[in-house]
Amino acid sequence: MNADDMRDASMLDLFRLEVETQAQVMSSGLLAIERSASPQDLEACMRAAHSIKGAARIVGIQAGVDVTHVMEDCFVSAQQGKIQLGPRRIDQLLHGVDLLQRIAQSAEDLPLWQAGEGRKEIDSFLQGLQNSLLQADDRARETQTPPTATRNELLPAGEFQQDKTESADRMLRVTAAHLNQLVSLSGESLVESRWLPAFNESLLRLKRLQHGATQALETLYDSLRENGVAATQFAALQDSRQQLDACQKMLTERLAELESFERRNSSRAQRLYDQALASRMRPFADRVAGYDRMVRDLGRSLGKQVRLAISGETTQVDRDILEQLEAPLVHLLRNALDHGIETAPQRRAAGKDEEGEIRLSARHHAGLLQITVSDDGNGIDLEQLRTSIVARGLVDNTTSARLSDAELLHFLLLPGFSMRDTVTEISGRGVGLDVVHNMLKRMRGTIQIFSEHGRGMRFQLQLPLTLSLVRSLLVSIGGEPYAFPLAYVNRTMVLDKEQIEMLEGRQHFSFEERQIGLVAASQILQSGESTASDDGIALVVIGDMGQTYGLQVDRLLGEHMLVVQPLDTRLGKIKDVAAAALMEDGTPVLILDVEDMLHSVDKLIAHGQLDKIHEGGSLQQLKASKRVLVVDDSLTVRELERKLLSSRGYTVRIAVDGMDGWNALRSEAFDLVITDIDMPRMDGIELVTLIKSNLQLKAIPVMIVSYKDRPEDRQRGLEAGADYYLAKASFHDETLLQAVEDLIGEAHEA
Repeated sequence: MNADDMRDASMLDLFRLEVETQAQVMSSGLLAIERSASPQDLEACMRAAHSIKGAARIVGIQAGVDVTHVMEDCFVSAQQGKIQLGPRRIDQLLHGVDLLQRIAQSAEDLPLWQAGEGRKEIDSFLQGLQNSLLQADDRARETQTPPTATRNELLPAGEFQQDKTESADRMLRVTAAHLNQLVSLSGESLVESRWLPAFNESLLRLKRLQHGATQALETLYDSLRENGVAATQFAALQDSRQQLDACQKMLTERLAELESFERRNSSRAQRLYDQALASRMRPFADRVAGYDRMVRDLGRSLGKQVRLAISGETTQVDRDILEQLEAPLVHLLRNALDHGIETAPQRRAAGKDEEGEIRLSARHHAGLLQITVSDDGNGIDLEQLRTSIVARGLVDNTTSARLSDAELLHFLLLPGFSMRDTVTEISGRGVGLDVVHNMLKRMRGTIQIFSEHGRGMRFQLQLPLTLSLVRSLLVSIGGEPYAFPLAYVNRTMVLDKEQIEMLEGRQHFSFEERQIGLVAASQILQSGESTASDDGIALVVIGDMGQTYGLQVDRLLGEHMLVVQPLDTRLGKIKDVAAAALMEDGTPVLILDVEDMLHSVDKLIAHGQLDKIHEGGSLQQLKASKRVLVVDDSLTVRELERKLLSSRGYTVRIAVDGMDGWNALRSEAFDLVITDIDMPRMDGIELVTLIKSNLQLKAIPVMIVSYKDRPEDRQRGLEAGADYYLAKASFHDETLLQAVEDLIGEAHEA
């Protein structure tokens, strides 16, 4: 909490925050003491209990004071060597930690809670721990010699705490919406900064042109001087030379300044974006806090001795990804406890330590977040798994015999699949690994499973470092760029036309000893027909073991890292589209929703509407299509109108405002202009007026598409010369397309 939060929060809120923080310290310390007692862990638990007791006394919660007081007595006795903290006392103290958290959560209704079962539970805990202090030691293992005290252990408690506090960064609370907006704006700033080099190059071309003009003027000057001209004409020519030289010098200076600014701005924009992304990051420890306690307690309930070893706790993880990791990690840990780790007698018989170990690690690797959950348990019997797969009718005996180890283990991720014959509270329902797989797919992640029978099992999760950036494969479909998230792309390839086969009336090709259906991406996106080039058919293979398709695209444009820009929520869910992004040159690109595309393919097949891929261009494609200029300052509206018109075969050019549109009209030929009204630099009414007053352009039909729907607004647009006025409030696909056809006809002449 920051200072403002502290002032706004009530004392009870602050007490809850204190208990939440210190309870985690005590839980971690007690689990560490159970493995190997150290003065440092005892001191940390002592300080945490003392902090909660002080906070409880301030807010007047006597129950919290009583519980922490007897816990302090226990820690003091352990520090003095009077008792040993074995498993039984650790259980009692952990129960005390849970009790303190319930007291904090029920602080506002504490009298009511204590009137019921609460008081009995508190009294039972106090009496039980006090009695424990009078009993003999309950050591579960021989006490190890405490390690040599470090400098921090020799410091007084207050001094140690002060050093730790001073070295920590001050934490502030910022809303998720503000962070998302910060990342979005910094991403746009980064894209804008990359526009400068191209602009700088255009000025260099201008400098070369100006240099050519200077040389031409010098030639003219020399020629006229030899032939003789009037003094006044010669003076005017001399003045032109001087002005052109001055312009050349100024342009050179400004170019140098622009180059320097471009380098500084590009570096600053990159640093800003990196810092904005870093502000979304949180340490992996924030998610796994309390997991060691969960593993210990669940293991004891199963009659197993298990400990959790966590590494990579400081690994930085995107906040959105970290929040969604809870369910997958818990499922994998429970799976390792129930399926992997054996009981103590089984481990002794196998020559292993009685205490099993589950390892959870996180690290950055090859531009990805890699999380590994492994255990030293029994692993999976692959032959038993193969038999189970055949028994469930998933594959036949012949196919199962050809499956590799990785392919066999992949069946564990199928819905409803379980190696258990009975259902328990922990497992057996076949939903655990299926949940993990689905959540990873939603986060654009992958999972790999490795097993060694008798030695253990390992689950390796790979996720993007952030959901704000996506590694994408850029392709061209219908002459427009689109992006496939790389995590969903199985393979890219160029297919020879001779490799296409017909099976059951549909086109297929052979891929990794399987027959894969061939689908034109242009049909899914309704972006007109696509044709195969002479060099072959460019394919993007997507899908999983259940459904895999090869999507034909016009061209493969390569891999790019894109800054994700969520679509306007007012548009709702756009079919087959997940989000948008801007390329380095500012060109907008749509990021495709691969899962949605797979559903679209299934629907086309189910309704018998799947088209075949043609080897040559159709007659319609060979004809020139009519050209439409779309003028709108809203990126969303521009892209929506462009996609709609392109899907009907029109060639579309876009302009970002009235001035940009006017410049386009004077340099290119168009059959129709569609414009908004409210735009910077030049609004739509001014643009319509200019078009209709120009002899060469006034014959071009103009349609206004605007949010303004009042009669006076409509009248104003039509009086300026617009041929059609469409309100965005009543705008939908067919309305726009029908209006366009009414004005200029279909995209291609019959």
